[in-house]
Amino acid sequence: MSNVVFPDQRTGDFTVTAISDGYLTASLDFLSNIDPQEAARIQSDAGQKEPSAVHINCYVVRGAGHTVLIDSGAGGIKQWGGRLRSNLSLAGVEPSGIDTILLTHAHPDHVGGLVDTAGHIAFPNAELVVHQRELAFWQDDGNLARASERARGNFLIARRVFDGYRDRLRTFDEGDVLPGIRALPLPGHTDGHTGYLLESRDQSLLVWGDIVHFPHIQIERPDVSIAFDQDASLAAATRSQLLDLVSAEGLLVAGMHLGELGFARIRRTSGGYGLHYETEA
Repeated sequence: MSNVVFPDQRTGDFTVTAISDGYLTASLDFLSNIDPQEAARIQSDAGQKEPSAVHINCYVVRGAGHTVLIDSGAGGIKQWGGRLRSNLSLAGVEPSGIDTILLTHAHPDHVGGLVDTAGHIAFPNAELVVHQRELAFWQDDGNLARASERARGNFLIARRVFDGYRDRLRTFDEGDVLPGIRALPLPGHTDGHTGYLLESRDQSLLVWGDIVHFPHIQIERPDVSIAFDQDASLAAATRSQLLDLVSAEGLLVAGMHLGELGFARIRRTSGGYGLHYETEA
């Protein structure tokens, strides 16, 4: 038995566990609407020893008769992450036991763990569930033709994943994707960027995907976007609206780049919003 403890939370009948895939590095120069020196100061004040390190979380949701994985990390693509599989094993979760994979979106650090280096699917019994606009965007040859050289690689990775799971692929527009799990469109980061709201026994938790990449910076400064955003102004507007909503409702949130603790609440402050990690279930 492993003595590794992963952050988890109970939401009614659901148990949600944050599983780290490791880290990627993103220069603070990728941020817009903030001076990199100011961004570095915020990171330093928050105790971030590696200011350009972006943590990658995935989440396992157990309950309502399902074992669900939300996103799969980077799988070692571009030397990013790659720890999901070993950490799932440490958490007592076998890849064959995952029956549903919910995607927030199809960037490499979210789908890279879905196939191995040979292109074989990593979760043989899982249905892959993705917003129809997300699938359509990455499958569109016109979008591929217009993409930069860096972005073209992202298209090829996403297409390899969708092709691998083509016989077990389900798309949605809105509403419930599984019992007690509702899709929440969060546009801007990508065309079909989606959060997942878990609701059970009058308790709720929102897995908000990539609302933030540098949480200490972007929760203090919601106007700060990152070069990975498809539509920076829309992403910033979505972030501001969502921070207002989750702070007003006291909603527990989880995010793929929220940090190793995995779960937090957002509270209003005199200057805007503050990040408060939840450390116990």
